Amino acid sequence: MKVAVIFGGSGFIGLFFAKHLIETSNFGKVYLYDKQQVKDKLFPFRHILLKDTPEIVEVNGDLRKTIAWQPSEQVDLIANFAAVHREPGHEDSEYFETNLLGAENVCNWAEQISCKNIIFTSSISPYGPSEASRDERSLPVPSTAYGASKLVAEKIHQAWLARERDQRHLVIVRPGVVFGPGEGGNVSRLIKAVNKRYFFYMGNRDTRKAGTYVKELCAAMSWVLERQKNQGENFSLFNMTMNPGPSIQEYVEAVCQVANIKRKVPSVPYPLILSLAYSIELIARPLRIVHPFSPVRIRKLVRSNNILPNFLVENGYTYQYTLESALSDWKASYPEEWR
Repeated sequence: MKVAVIFGGSGFIGLFFAKHLIETSNFGKVYLYDKQQVKDKLFPFRHILLKDTPEIVEVNGDLRKTIAWQPSEQVDLIANFAAVHREPGHEDSEYFETNLLGAENVCNWAEQISCKNIIFTSSISPYGPSEASRDERSLPVPSTAYGASKLVAEKIHQAWLARERDQRHLVIVRPGVVFGPGEGGNVSRLIKAVNKRYFFYMGNRDTRKAGTYVKELCAAMSWVLERQKNQGENFSLFNMTMNPGPSIQEYVEAVCQVANIKRKVPSVPYPLILSLAYSIELIARPLRIVHPFSPVRIRKLVRSNNILPNFLVENGYTYQYTLESALSDWKASYPEEWR
């Protein structure tokens, strides 16, 4: 029986990858090591996934501390998905504390239990902001604490690989925005805004946002690891996004198509929206009011993340989903998020 341990496993990607391993890769048990377990009221779809799959077992633990827990079985695969990632929302030190200490503790634990295979989810943030397209050969120039911490975490995993390169396998994936059932992030908010008629453009119709469906991400990670082993290689780093990354307008039009609605989306000048966001922030921050109009988020909405998945393309990966078919699968799996 093959066994996997997913650090940060009780999150959105972790649960889907656990299901994927059990259903498609002959894993008999998957442990989800996380400091926060799945809660029914907060994340109902994640709770459904966990409840319906007895082969998935949650383990409570804080990755920032030395990992003392060990399963009784031999571990065949470690996936490190744990991260502090939301921007804005954290102090700079918090990104480094979790992302660097987590990487060090996972790699040390892999040494202790003699696990030879690690998949690490990094991010496209190490590339830094730019309207120019970037692929895996592009020089990373992170501009945020999150991006910098992820880049250093990549190097920590690569150091683990180098200590026994001939026997180990490491896959590092840099995904764009990952969306799907139970996500609760940017694309979920976009769907709600379009459905409820409060979405508008602000000069960003053609802004490209690298993104991928969560099930596509799971399939690609397994495919890259398997390809690596078949080719007699030990290291792979790849960008994970649709090819090309859709524009904001393409996301909106696909949502309308899948939801079977017609919307004439208005346009509002970007300077006006940014000024309004700063005004709201000025009032909300002292009162500790949480709101979706952070100036940081507004600026991100007009910046392209034009990341190219050239590794996948050049090595013959076959995509399973288009943007529209991914959203259709999401709606069929969890229609409550489309109402």
